[in-house]
Amino acid sequence: MKKIISFQGEEGAYSHEACRLARPDWNYLPCISFEDAISSVLDNKSEEAMLPVENSIYGRVADIHKLLPESGLFINDEVFVRIEINLMVLPGTSLEEVKYAYSHPVLLGQCKKFLKQHNIIPLTSVDTSGSARLISEKQDPSYAALASNLASQIFKLQIIRKNIEDSHFNRTRFIIMSKNRKWERRSESMMTSFVFAVRNIPASLYKAMGGFATNNVNMVKLESYMVGGSFNATQFFAEIEGHPEDDGVLLALEELKFFTEYLEIIGVYPAHKARLEVNSKS
Repeated sequence: MKKIISFQGEEGAYSHEACRLARPDWNYLPCISFEDAISSVLDNKSEEAMLPVENSIYGRVADIHKLLPESGLFINDEVFVRIEINLMVLPGTSLEEVKYAYSHPVLLGQCKKFLKQHNIIPLTSVDTSGSARLISEKQDPSYAALASNLASQIFKLQIIRKNIEDSHFNRTRFIIMSKNRKWERRSESMMTSFVFAVRNIPASLYKAMGGFATNNVNMVKLESYMVGGSFNATQFFAEIEGHPEDDGVLLALEELKFFTEYLEIIGVYPAHKARLEVNSKS
């Protein structure tokens, strides 16, 4: 029996595309929300969940970092997907006929130049693949959708313009989570994700970060967000290069504990090849 990986969105969404890329031999379970994708793993309806965390143009996905430490799941892999945005229509429709384009607000914002150039009015939809489904149901040639190539195949739409995004360096990073920790060293280049809250003492964050600098550990992400709606309760989400058993990482995390109320590692996983390619060019 094939394993199942869940994702947020309809079939044809970019998250679905990420699932097919990372787990080509699995079955895919579409879910209404990120919470539902996580719950499907907790309820044993799927083995893993594919979750988008950040986009190179748009930034981090809203609320996703708040869900990570509360999910009860662990990050075991990361995937980078090149986001190619396509204008798709009912078969036989010309570009001149298109007056409106449906898509998620994030995608609409990434195609402003093309839409303006062709006098196409952007219309907001819940998600990208749902926009493609809407066009297939609407049967009106004046409406188009901005979505993935996979969505056009599923809903039998015709792509009349490919890669219409303003920036062609557009990538979304996804993480794969499960109930089981796979924290063994699976690659020479590993990543570690963790959450922590600093103690209420002067310069605690500054002092907490010092251990990473002195032990030559590269921190690639540090983000804060409020906990429980309180301005005084701040939690941090951080990602570093390395494995918790590396000498430098081990010492840095030990030093971090002196200045935190709690520290929890939520993921240890191989660095995706796309991350390594970017680092090698910098």
